Amino acid sequence: MAKALKKQALGRGLSALLKDPDNDIKSIEDNNADKVVGNIIELDIDSIEINPFQPRTNFNEESLNELATSIRELGVIQPITVRKIDFNKFQLISGERRLRASKLVGLDTVPAFIRIANDNESLTMALVENIQRHDLDPIEIALSYQRLMDEIDLTQEQVSDRVGKKRSTIANYIRLLRLDPIIQTGIRDGFISMGHGRAIINVEDLDIQTEIYHKIILESLSVRETEALVKQYQEDLKTSKIPELPKKAKTFEVPATYTKSFGEFFGAKVDIKVSANGKGKISIPFHSEEDLNRLIKLLDN
Repeated sequence: MAKALKKQALGRGLSALLKDPDNDIKSIEDNNADKVVGNIIELDIDSIEINPFQPRTNFNEESLNELATSIRELGVIQPITVRKIDFNKFQLISGERRLRASKLVGLDTVPAFIRIANDNESLTMALVENIQRHDLDPIEIALSYQRLMDEIDLTQEQVSDRVGKKRSTIANYIRLLRLDPIIQTGIRDGFISMGHGRAIINVEDLDIQTEIYHKIILESLSVRETEALVKQYQEDLKTSKIPELPKKAKTFEVPATYTKSFGEFFGAKVDIKVSANGKGKISIPFHSEEDLNRLIKLLDN
């Protein structure tokens, strides 16, 4: 208990150091930087801004309330990580759930590890730490890997080294981003699993992808059943058979009663045609100027 109080007091003492404008720490070379960087310090919650690089976008409200209850009873056990961006101003690198829950409880301060990092380093740290520490959904993880490649200019091999995962694992996650957005949302919301998504990705046609997706949900198909369905679809394509899940035709049949009703209304033989793309036209013949005026009068009425 004494050690815990001493550590807490030390954190508060360092907090006062960060609020000294005459000794503002801007880089790792500045005086007292070694006392701040990498240490746990109690920071004012109002001095911390949310990291725009945060990969997590969904926060389960029930889970957040449970964490808030834990923090109310036990305090923040695991410090958040921030980077110093200005005098007494910090940007969150990781720990947004803990920060949000602390605000729900009404805490004024929160324990934090201090880092001094540029934007690229901050992005890398945020993505890597969040991937490793939190229950991001598969699509959020895939987006995080993709951002490391696009914004930090890393290869899949380098991403693999940074996050400690096999390159094949990185590739499997990134391939999920080739799924139709509707299916990606389904994975994020938990309607289907990553295993389902990995099976569907083998179908290039996005329309067929979504039809398979809806079939999985309606019939509660397992991953193995989904793999069999995709395999059957691919075999049907090879043998030039009509796939089990064909595209829906856009054309349609015009009921004879429609043509009859139009004809009776106009007093003429009306022709209704529909093309393959679902568009069509209605032809109403007339035999003289008087006949045309008659039709126009009918429309005016």
